[in-house]
Amino acid sequence: MIAIVYPQFYGVGGIARYLDSFLVNLPENHPTIYVVTGDEHQVERQYNGVEIIHIPFNSNRFSLFFWMLKARKILTKLHEQKKISVINLHIPPLIPGLLLPRHIPLILTAHTTYIGMSGLFYKKNYFVSQWSRLEVSVKRVMEYLIFQRANKIITLTEQGKQEVLTYGFKKPIALIPNGVDIALFVPNLSVAKEYDVMFCGRIERRKGSRAMVEVCQQLVVQKPDIRILIVGYGDDDAWVNTQLAANSNIRLTGKARFADMQNYYQRSRLYASTSYYEGLPGTCLEAMAMGLPAVVWDFLFYKQLVIHNQTGMLVEPNQTDEMVSAILAQLKKVEHDPALANTQRTHIQNNYDWTHLSKQVLAQMTLP
Repeated sequence: MIAIVYPQFYGVGGIARYLDSFLVNLPENHPTIYVVTGDEHQVERQYNGVEIIHIPFNSNRFSLFFWMLKARKILTKLHEQKKISVINLHIPPLIPGLLLPRHIPLILTAHTTYIGMSGLFYKKNYFVSQWSRLEVSVKRVMEYLIFQRANKIITLTEQGKQEVLTYGFKKPIALIPNGVDIALFVPNLSVAKEYDVMFCGRIERRKGSRAMVEVCQQLVVQKPDIRILIVGYGDDDAWVNTQLAANSNIRLTGKARFADMQNYYQRSRLYASTSYYEGLPGTCLEAMAMGLPAVVWDFLFYKQLVIHNQTGMLVEPNQTDEMVSAILAQLKKVEHDPALANTQRTHIQNNYDWTHLSKQVLAQMTLP
């Protein structure tokens, strides 16, 4: 009997997509699950054996604080009624973790940490953090307090695990990757490929927006007939648009609905990313499930997902010339051997299928 706590269940972000896929793929006869969430952007959703509890919410810190005070009362009541035995909190955001009832066991799913999101995990600074040193320090103290409160932590990647360990966490850590709803992302070979390269994700500096622009510009120079698709939005939108919007080789979609993503993958030949930080990127998983090879920076969060020269190519971070060469080389491989798409999909089916991962997550929802 589990209560999942996350205020933005109906959002378009990675955690919202993670939770939806997890709940869709729950095994039969699973324990009752209560999802305590906000009502922002609410749509009709139903899952077998899952009750969704809505609390009014809008995306600001003050609303989040009062939302969690109400959630605390609901969680306490559910526990008193013996309807739940454990809370599964997903972070970020962090404020809910500071206000949880302390007498109820906590299993924390840490999708990212601020030591990673601020660029401090690696010795080399690949991007300038959007937060000041003071803000990062405050957030790390908040994370430390939440981690110490947790009975167990689930991370999505080896990098995520190493980030948690930097906080001195001594209790169990389970590494269970993000996954893909294999039944939803199915390639259709009859669909024409309109785009050679697809970039997808938040348009932000820590997501490599500036390096992405440089790579795109070089690709157009080296392959004048190339077609590039960029799906996403973010706080670096304006600058990216000034650099690329006038280029007829490049299409920028802006904010996209999750329902449209399958079609974008279907019409693309290759997935590329210049992101410097991810939990475990859902867009990369989805693209590979659709048979697209991936060309990405060689960071620890891609370990075991993108296997060099098998499911894609890993490139030394910020080596844009090498990234361009790798993309062009992969495009040639795809052109001469369409069967390569099976390699990507098989890899995802074997290791990142939510029908298997949901069972692994549920197995962690008990304590000794």
